[in-house]
Amino acid sequence: MINVRTVGTACAAAALIATGFAAPASAAPAAARGGSHGQHQGRAPRPLPAHIFAPYFEDNTANGPAALSAASGDKYLTLSFIQTPAAGSCDLDWNGNASMPIAWSTFGADIAKIRARGGDVVPSFGGYNADHAGEEIADSCTDVARIAADYEQVITTYGVSRLDFDVEDNSETDPAGINRRNEAIHLVEQWAARQHRTVQFVYTLSTNMTGLDAPQGVGVLQNAVADHARIDIVNIMTFDYYDGLPHEMGKDTVTASEAVLGQLHSVYPHKSQAQLWQMLGVTEMIGVDDYGPPEVLTPADALFVEKWAARQGIAELSFWALERDNGGCVGTAGSFTCSGVAQSDWQFSHDFEPFDRR
Repeated sequence: MINVRTVGTACAAAALIATGFAAPASAAPAAARGGSHGQHQGRAPRPLPAHIFAPYFEDNTANGPAALSAASGDKYLTLSFIQTPAAGSCDLDWNGNASMPIAWSTFGADIAKIRARGGDVVPSFGGYNADHAGEEIADSCTDVARIAADYEQVITTYGVSRLDFDVEDNSETDPAGINRRNEAIHLVEQWAARQHRTVQFVYTLSTNMTGLDAPQGVGVLQNAVADHARIDIVNIMTFDYYDGLPHEMGKDTVTASEAVLGQLHSVYPHKSQAQLWQMLGVTEMIGVDDYGPPEVLTPADALFVEKWAARQGIAELSFWALERDNGGCVGTAGSFTCSGVAQSDWQFSHDFEPFDRR
C-alpha cells in the first residue's frame, strides 16, 4: 500500500527471491529515541480479539486517529507507516519524519482514547514507498539485533500486542532484507516469551487472482519458516491487480483468498484448513483503486466480503484507507482523500464493522 511521503502505486515485483540464511543475532538495547513507554501509561498489553476489522490510518492526516476512530465507529486501526528517514539508517520514525518519533508524544494520547472506547491499534512498518526506496527498516538497516530492538521499542512505547509488516515491491525481492526481517522477528518472539508478553506478527503481502505474487510472497513466508519466525496472520492486498481483466472485486477477493490458502498449505503443511483460514487477513482498497475501472470495490461488495469473511472465520479485515471513506470525488482513481464512488460518509466502515461483533 501507498505511504504518503511520496506518491506511488502499489505493484507486484517480478524478480526471483534467492534466499540466504544467516545465523540469528542477539538482541541489543533499543535506541533511546523518545518518550514514555506504553506500560507507563497505566496499561499492560493485552491480546487482540481473534477477529478484528482494522482499517489503515494514514499518519500524515490533519485529523488524529482517535478523532477518525470516533467519527467512523472503527474500534481498531492499523497505523501506517513506520520507516527509516533514509536508506541505510537504523532509526525509525512515523512516515520517516523526524518530527514524528517513536514516542508516546506521537499518537500516545490518541491511542489512549481509542483504548478507552474499547479498541486498540496495530502499528504498521513499510508501505510501498518505503519498500521501493529502501527505507523499510529491515532493508535499510543491516544490524539484525538493532532491527529487533527497534521492533521492541515500538511494542513497549505503545504497549501493543501486534505488529504489521507491509512488504511489497523491492522489499519482496531483497533476500538480505527478507532474511534480516525474519531473523529480527524471531529474536523479538524470544524476547516476548522471556517477558511473558503476547506479540503477534502480520505480513501484509501483494496478491493477484492466482494467489500471492510468486515466487516473492511465498518466498517471504518460506524464509520465515526457515528462520523460525512465527507469522500469525498473512494479510493479502486484494486490489491493484493491474491485469487489464474484468473484475468483480468482492467475488475476486474470494477467488484470490482461496488461491492463497492453497499456497499457505504448502508453507504450513501441518496446519488444518480451518487453522489456515484463521491466519488469513484481507485488505481491500475501497472504491476505485490505483489501476482504476474495472477495479472498483463498491459498498455492496464490502457487505458481501464481510459476510464471507465472517463465515470463513478469517483473522482480520482491513481497507486502505480510513481517510478515503467518503464519496467526495466520484470517478477518481486512487485518491488519498476519497473513495471515488458514490457513498455516504463512513459507509465502508459501517459495512465492515459487524465483523468485530461476530
